[in-house]
Amino acid sequence: MDWYDMIGASTRLVAIIGSPIAQVKSPENFNRHFEHNGLDRAMIAVDLTEGQVADFVAMARGWQNLDGFVVTIPHKNAVARLIEDLSPRARFLGAVNVVRRHPDGHLSGDMTDGAGFVDALRARSFSVEGKSALLIGAGAAGSAIAQALAETGLAELSIQDIDAMRAKMLVAKLASAFPECHCAVATGDVQPFDLVVNCSPAGMRDFDPQPVAQSIIEMMPADGLAAEVITSPEHTVFLKAAAARGLAVQTGVEMAKAQFELLAQAMGIMDGNHHA
Repeated sequence: MDWYDMIGASTRLVAIIGSPIAQVKSPENFNRHFEHNGLDRAMIAVDLTEGQVADFVAMARGWQNLDGFVVTIPHKNAVARLIEDLSPRARFLGAVNVVRRHPDGHLSGDMTDGAGFVDALRARSFSVEGKSALLIGAGAAGSAIAQALAETGLAELSIQDIDAMRAKMLVAKLASAFPECHCAVATGDVQPFDLVVNCSPAGMRDFDPQPVAQSIIEMMPADGLAAEVITSPEHTVFLKAAAARGLAVQTGVEMAKAQFELLAQAMGIMDGNHHA
């Protein structure tokens, strides 16, 4: 019998909400894990409009066979405003990417994008300590990654966003919390960054513009790393350009895999000993 034929009334559920939802990898990762371990669990993907986020969160409080849900673009900030119990990093960022539903309907939220990104870097033995980075996109994921990089020992961080005020506000917040990391809004000047991260959605569609100037890619040192948060396509125009230059690249899929256990633990369906 196929695994999906066994989903029934006793199945414990988790969900992922966002829009568009078709590109996310979490359902595949979670459902493969549940099947491999013979667990009566399933993850469902919910393509949710922004106007119904509050309704979904209210429904989740009473959804008794739901253990939690993952949050992806563009709902991370909105859900954080609807959850009263936030982890320190989620509160600092004003965003969540995972919510746990407790048996009494109480909801608690965390933001693991930054930790997942740094774990993916560690998996490929790339250390950010004392290095410089350029981060494109100061939204929820970008803010979380910026915070994690500053916390992990990055020396210099330049942030670029199409919304200049959003970039400026993030820089101010990071500069206050991590004075040892020199944070600034990107000036547009070409300089050699050890790490360049695209945290913007540019690259999800074939006709999207290249989010990172070719001159920046050309200036990166030979041992530099180009990284992406987009999972589909796995190899974006940016990563292809960096690979053509001979640079190491880290895909959004690597970050998603690194986050799997963090998300599962946050929803209470896996403990530190890797059991769900």
